[in-house]
Amino acid sequence: MRTVNDTNGRAELKEMRRKSRSLFWLVALFSVFVNILMLTAPLYMLQIYDRVLGSRSEETLLALSVLVAFLFLVMGLLDYSRGRILARIGAKFQANLDQRVFSAVLQASSNGRGNEYAATGMRDLESIQRLLSSPVLASIFDILWTPLFIFGIFLFHPWLGYLAITGGVALLILAFLNQFISRDPIHTANSSKFKSDQMAGQMRTEAELVQSLGMRQSSFDRLSVARDESLSSTINASDISGGFSVLTKTFRMFLQSAMLGLGAYLVLQNEMTGGAMIAGSILMGRALAPIEQLIAQWAMVQQARKGWKNLSILLSETPAERARTSLPTPKAHLKVDQLTLLPPGQQQAALQMVSFEVKPGQALGVIGQSGSGKSSLARAIMGVWTPARGKIRLDGAALDQYDPDVLGSYIGYLPQRVQLFDGTIAENIARMAIQPNDEAVVLAAQKAAAHDMILEFPDGYDTVVTANGGRLSGGQLQRIGLARAMYGEPVILVLDEPNSNLDNDGSIALNTAIKQMKAAGKAVIIMAHRPSAIQECEMILMLEGGIVKAFGPKEDVLKSMVKNHAQIAKMPNAGGVS
Repeated sequence: MRTVNDTNGRAELKEMRRKSRSLFWLVALFSVFVNILMLTAPLYMLQIYDRVLGSRSEETLLALSVLVAFLFLVMGLLDYSRGRILARIGAKFQANLDQRVFSAVLQASSNGRGNEYAATGMRDLESIQRLLSSPVLASIFDILWTPLFIFGIFLFHPWLGYLAITGGVALLILAFLNQFISRDPIHTANSSKFKSDQMAGQMRTEAELVQSLGMRQSSFDRLSVARDESLSSTINASDISGGFSVLTKTFRMFLQSAMLGLGAYLVLQNEMTGGAMIAGSILMGRALAPIEQLIAQWAMVQQARKGWKNLSILLSETPAERARTSLPTPKAHLKVDQLTLLPPGQQQAALQMVSFEVKPGQALGVIGQSGSGKSSLARAIMGVWTPARGKIRLDGAALDQYDPDVLGSYIGYLPQRVQLFDGTIAENIARMAIQPNDEAVVLAAQKAAAHDMILEFPDGYDTVVTANGGRLSGGQLQRIGLARAMYGEPVILVLDEPNSNLDNDGSIALNTAIKQMKAAGKAVIIMAHRPSAIQECEMILMLEGGIVKAFGPKEDVLKSMVKNHAQIAKMPNAGGVS
């Protein structure tokens, strides 16, 4: 098990919590008055039994009742206000950290650091928010007043005070036992549920594959095992936490009855009044209520503690993006110098000492066998993977000098496997902008030769698509992905196997788009197997085992390194590069 330093993450979370310090003080102030007003009920009972019943004065009863009604009204308003403040503390905490955690989740998922914590990052933040907004936090403030209520019970009679202390200690012991015994079952239940949900989501995403390969029964059998394990662990955790909750509630009710019984005995011994007996029982119920509530909601507390720990590690391993000086729009001049790249979580380099240069108006084809490092190079150029050694510079500036979102607008990327998001085609081309620029969307689609294709859809650009692409073919997905890559006037296009799903018309449209990019003084980098993809390339980079095998003008590299160069020259739209 690896050792993780989560100091920085804890400090960051505490700083965000500290921003609500004034609200916490306001909650504490309201708690003072709420708990003082909690004395209203026992004092009212004390006066009823010891004064009103003795004097048989209706005027006294009316006056006391009106006063008590007013005090309860004030207490209710303060308690309601306290709950509203706590809800806003939780909402403020989540709002302040939403973007930070989201960015950390994306960064960790792409570079492999803390990826196990990235999977639950947003849920961990929500678990902390729920705790901060829940009555459980109010009960923590109320526990501070428990000694005052127990002291009040001692004033009625020491024996009642000792009984209250004994009951309080017993409830605290139950709380610690609940934490100790239920911690592992709750953690197991949460992990099992996450795994089963993840498996179900994967099978839903790949529904067509499951259907076409006749995997329905085997998939269900495998999912059933995961869900049965999740159900079993959830029931086990629920039985344990529910058992402690019932035991606590039953024990507290017994304590109140025991308090009444002991009080009645003391009244019979003329050591206290009947009013004090009732008031003592009410005070003890109030003193122990926060402890009971904490035990009943202990699963929420443990989940929030686990979330706090996970987020501390995630934020420590993915530091916040530093502010960068805005640079002017770069020229399409990319220079890779002695690049060595380690894939996330691996020790074997995917690329070693790779150097090349792409100038404005050029197209570079990157060729090589599967596993030679082409896709790894694409990820490095996009800034997704950080170089272990060497530099990648865009117009003289290293990639890490650009904000990631700004860099993404300068370098368009078409991945090998195009993934859309839930939304319209226009929103997907506009990279999920809330308000897509219609003119820019249509222009990008036209450059990708996808405009006419999109207009043929039922609702054109407003056609709703899903994350798995719905009924779109591989070629249609690739054309939309190319339009997305060209959205916003990028200066460099990185295309990873761009025509793997394209027909002849699609390949022609792709080459036309590459010509337009070069004519505009921009650059294109193409990772390819098929020769039709590198038809418009002037330069070729050949990789073998992550090492540059050749780099230079296309004709020179193909003539010296590629076996079927003659066939490729004669048939540019067929065959493969080998």
